[in-house]
Amino acid sequence: MARRILLTIEYDGTAYSGWQRQYNGLAVQQLIEEALTRATSETITITGASRTDAGVHALGQCAHFDTSSRIPPEKYPFVLNTMLPRDIRVQAGREVPDGFHARFMTCGKRYTYRILNSRHGSAIRRNTFAHVPIPLDVDAMRQALPTLLGTHDFAAYQASGGTAKTTIRTIRMAEMTVQGDEIILLVEGDAFLYNMVRIIAGTLIEIGLHRRSADAFTEAFRTLDRLSLGVTAPPHGLELTKVYYPEEAFRMPEAVRWHEE
Repeated sequence: MARRILLTIEYDGTAYSGWQRQYNGLAVQQLIEEALTRATSETITITGASRTDAGVHALGQCAHFDTSSRIPPEKYPFVLNTMLPRDIRVQAGREVPDGFHARFMTCGKRYTYRILNSRHGSAIRRNTFAHVPIPLDVDAMRQALPTLLGTHDFAAYQASGGTAKTTIRTIRMAEMTVQGDEIILLVEGDAFLYNMVRIIAGTLIEIGLHRRSADAFTEAFRTLDRLSLGVTAPPHGLELTKVYYPEEAFRMPEAVRWHEE
């Protein structure tokens, strides 16, 4: 009998063309599907919660697949990590209801954007931080953040190529911390438009450089014009940190989940 399995996946996106399988590049999805096909002797297709771009990292990407394999769900990390490169790690596996969908049942996501504000950059952090060599006005950046909170039309915060049916989104958290030369931006919301977090980060950087007003976010909500905001920040500073699902998404009939007890 086929079961639906949900994986939690961590990866360094530096070497990959993104999450989604492509014809012209090596994708994270492709390598995981190939490992699953070897492990189960079945042709496996996985569906991810977020289609991260080239160079973007993930701490908590989620993806589901169907299989008739008898491998216990909690053993998938052990099985798959022996087959995957070291920059991709499966951290957890669990059985979910047949109707569960990793992408369409999400109720929120948290992203982290990392900025290295130092003159010379860093050899060690070059793949996970966006480097800004000019000192940033962090107070001005923080002043702009509360404007993002709540439910708004984020049409101006979407890069060309976005396919969302609606641009209305709710941001639940927008915080910034400073640790030495590291500026860490945390953004959490119900859903995000294409490149939305990178556009927010790019705008904050321009605010911090005094190249854009601290009320840029307010102006963008008023005009719905992409030109009201800053450039799209580099992909390598971005991390998909966590994907949220409603509790009812995991409720299964007793006959299916008896083996977990």
